[in-house]
Amino acid sequence: MRVLVVGNGGREHAICWKINQSILVEKLFCIPGNAGIQEIAECVDFSIDDIQAITGFAKDNAIDLTIIGPEIPLVLGLADSLKKEGLKVFGPDKEAAKFEGSKAYSKDFMVKYNIPTAQYGVFTNTDNAIHALGRFDIPIVVKADGLAAGKGVLICESKVEAEEAIIEIMQKRQFGSAGDQIVIEEFLTGTEASLLCFVDGNNIIPMESARDYKKAYDGDKGLNTGGMGCFSPNPIYTDRLKAYIDNHIISNIRTGLKEENIDFRGVLFIGLMIENDQAKVLEFNVRFGDPETQVILPRLESDLVEIMMKVVEGKLQESDLVWSVKEAVAVVIASGGYPNNYEKGKIINGLDKIDDDIMLFHAGTILKDGKVVTNGGRVMAVACIEENVEKARNKIYNNIGNIIFDNMQYRTDIAKLSDD
Repeated sequence: MRVLVVGNGGREHAICWKINQSILVEKLFCIPGNAGIQEIAECVDFSIDDIQAITGFAKDNAIDLTIIGPEIPLVLGLADSLKKEGLKVFGPDKEAAKFEGSKAYSKDFMVKYNIPTAQYGVFTNTDNAIHALGRFDIPIVVKADGLAAGKGVLICESKVEAEEAIIEIMQKRQFGSAGDQIVIEEFLTGTEASLLCFVDGNNIIPMESARDYKKAYDGDKGLNTGGMGCFSPNPIYTDRLKAYIDNHIISNIRTGLKEENIDFRGVLFIGLMIENDQAKVLEFNVRFGDPETQVILPRLESDLVEIMMKVVEGKLQESDLVWSVKEAVAVVIASGGYPNNYEKGKIINGLDKIDDDIMLFHAGTILKDGKVVTNGGRVMAVACIEENVEKARNKIYNNIGNIIFDNMQYRTDIAKLSDD
């Protein structure tokens, strides 16, 4: 098979790494890729939002399966464009991608189909949004409705802070057009968990659980980011909780998809808040999570390409997914200043000093004059799979200091379970 992966982040590097292990694959392409992906795939320098160019490339190069990694091309309808050309694609169409493209749409879906979630309001007017703050207790969550690269969720500790967040998003356009509409939500207490599911148009089959760390700094301090680390499995995901999620969330999502005639084929990411063996949905995403992918795919023992083809064909069964009992951790190395302003173009040294059992999943990197340099906020994920989380995290932190670039930052408390 000739396979194309669209994207250039750590998620896409992990996907390419797993695909590269498949005996089904003859040739692997990536658009646009990064310095790490370039070692295992032929990278093609198109923008991920150039739907016409990507579709033309897939058609001209007889691509048997295209896997769409990021949310932007999904929301723009890349899957629809590829399907029109008779090409197989792993990733939901434009209609299904609204689950991530609009937080208001996904919240309305949750309420309509009795999926547990936080109380909320949707607003297109600044004054109306500020006036509505009186309905919510502190803290208050203010969200840009559209895509904001994982940064459009602001947790406000006072009404004044919430007002400022509304003004920043809606009037000062902090997240551009993503803030044309906002969602204000009650703040949920508990422990976050990430659940990624394969959806084949009929079945919704969960993958192994994971826990993501969103805040920029140790102790869950600082701004929300796209994710600073992760581990799998998540110990909070008990059999009792799994049953609750199956009965109250996944079953209701399946009903909603059928009632709304949404033919979802790809990955549905369910962000959860867990408390007392019950769960509420924080958000939906319509693709593999990042950095969840970097800890979940190393634990997958099945052939990923075979699974994806079964998803496309509507034939996936739970027995198709075989998981390692080992546990995985990933720690994200970021550029100094992320998620606010940061500099690119810093030469990365020490990548050749990492132990063989450590996986480096590149994200914001490019090759320049034969050297790997930074090209984004999250630069790479340092990952390891071991018999338990503690061994994996120890190996990572014993190696991570060998990687050096100017103004490098990372959290030192990822998967430090004893202090949670």
